[in-house]
Amino acid sequence: MLFVVSLHDMTKKKKRKSKSNGRGLQVATLCLSTSLVLILLGLVVFTGLTANNLTNYVKENLVVTVIFDDNTLDREAAVTCRKIQAHPYVAHLKYITREEALEEQTKALGSNPTEFLGMNPFVPSAEINIKADCANADSLKWITKQIKGYNNVSEVTYQKDLMESVNSNIQKIMLGMMILAVLLTFISFSLINNMVRLTIFARRFSINIMKLVGASWSFIRKPFIGMAMAEGLAAGLIADIALAGLVYALYHYEPEITNVVTWEVLAITGCSVLLFGLLISTVCVYFSVNSFLRMPTKKLYKV
Repeated sequence: MLFVVSLHDMTKKKKRKSKSNGRGLQVATLCLSTSLVLILLGLVVFTGLTANNLTNYVKENLVVTVIFDDNTLDREAAVTCRKIQAHPYVAHLKYITREEALEEQTKALGSNPTEFLGMNPFVPSAEINIKADCANADSLKWITKQIKGYNNVSEVTYQKDLMESVNSNIQKIMLGMMILAVLLTFISFSLINNMVRLTIFARRFSINIMKLVGASWSFIRKPFIGMAMAEGLAAGLIADIALAGLVYALYHYEPEITNVVTWEVLAITGCSVLLFGLLISTVCVYFSVNSFLRMPTKKLYKV
């Protein structure tokens, strides 16, 4: 008799152990699958923010060259440069005197042009970096027109083709990122929702029993939502660690990436991944539990 009782207890313990192992495996699978989806969403956010920073970086490094008249004295050119620098669209201005231009060209050519020309052929000039907000085709047109209005300015040039190419390509990239983000959000919601539904499916009878004994829907949902939030947070942390590893590898491959990958980009990406993880998991569990709460008892055996 004692042998039969002990055998029965051992069988119950094995069932409980296998049941807990099964739930643990389901939770681990759900966390891993959610993490993979969140990594993709995090890459979309990271790429979008980096592309925006790259646009600003290129725009702020776009050089507008101002060439002064041949008969302009250095002091007159310097006065004009101070007037130009006072404009709100100027981020940085570098004035280049005749002597500095001659020195630069002598280093570049390997010989001094004055030796065979008998004079300094270069004129004063200035290199202007425009603020990113004003570095677009329309703004640059009236900026160059305004600078040309100064009496001693003969020419204003900038890389127009580069500016148009950057603006066009960035618009295409941002549109592609938005479309990809929408598609990934829809796909991730569908995948996570199916996995969550399968996890809750195994506990549909427990949900029904609680409903039959008079428990409120909010009381029944509460432990499931708590579990979903914990799983979403864990999945988000795993995804953040994976993304941090990718950024670290990217930094070692190209250290200058810090010019466009700022701490702000990393913080927004990390917080977005955590928020996505919490939101998607919670919403999926909420609707999945509700679907079983609405389901009649007879139908639970036919699902």
